[in-house]
Amino acid sequence: MSSGIQKIFAEIPATYERINHILTFGFDILWRRKIAKMVSHQKGTRRLDVCTGTGETANYLCRYAGRKVQVYSADFSLPMLKEAQKKPSGKSICFVLGDVKCLPFPDNSFDLITLSFATRNINTSREALIQSFREFHRILKPGGWFVNLETSQPQSRFIRRLYHLYVKIFIKPIGSRISGSKSGYAYLSATIPRFYTAEELVSVLKNSGFTSVRFQRLLFGIAAIHQASR
Repeated sequence: MSSGIQKIFAEIPATYERINHILTFGFDILWRRKIAKMVSHQKGTRRLDVCTGTGETANYLCRYAGRKVQVYSADFSLPMLKEAQKKPSGKSICFVLGDVKCLPFPDNSFDLITLSFATRNINTSREALIQSFREFHRILKPGGWFVNLETSQPQSRFIRRLYHLYVKIFIKPIGSRISGSKSGYAYLSATIPRFYTAEELVSVLKNSGFTSVRFQRLLFGIAAIHQASR
């Protein structure tokens, strides 16, 4: 990711989760738990939460996984990782500083990779997103799964307009006021209306080498969970 995006995330770790919970009315918590429960019976013992941020999803992965499972958390922001280490499961997680375009893991390293609400940040272009997804594909074991949780575009034009209006009116002002970072939430609010539909993201995943791609829409389609197999 660019140094500009890295600077943004260095400014907001302390308030990042609280703002997310406020702006999503707590649905982000439910959805992170949902994917952690969804993959709790996944075969294999090595799991990676990439772009982990403050480690919310990684914490849930640990909570619902078996004792033999080792959870890794990777992020390009050291301040975010330091915040993530404060989680209840922080001592059980292996934290790694690394960028999604060149992750510090050998081929066939993990049985499962999760990514929550960070896909928009690595989507600087379609080609850049495919490059990152190919990197995930590389470090997954054959038969491993990639699970992606991200905002999406509602199918209904009316709901989509309401959703985009909410993003425009609330995300930048509220996020900026609580965090103190105007540039951070100006950037984050701008990425939501531009992101792919659920069907378009399926195409991106397939172009990255993944197979058996399926998705589930959440809350009228404002978010979606995609599952893809190597």
